[in-house]
Amino acid sequence: MTRCLTIGLVLAALCGASTLAHARPPTVVNSPGYDARLQESRKALSGAPTTAPVAKPKRSKKKQSN
Repeated sequence: MTRCLTIGLVLAALCGASTLAHARPPTVVNSPGYDARLQESRKALSGAPTTAPVAKPKRSKKKQSN
């Protein structure tokens, strides 16, 4: 009797834990409009020529003479 009850509780706990692992917040939803805009922006960025940023020369402080 106690063995069956223990097995039942363990199975219930495993089933409950497995359903929690697949839970997602309601904000995580595939949005076709967002995906289309994202693909358009990536396509526009891939066609644009990339230029390396120009590094400004660093100014160093003069040593004070005593």
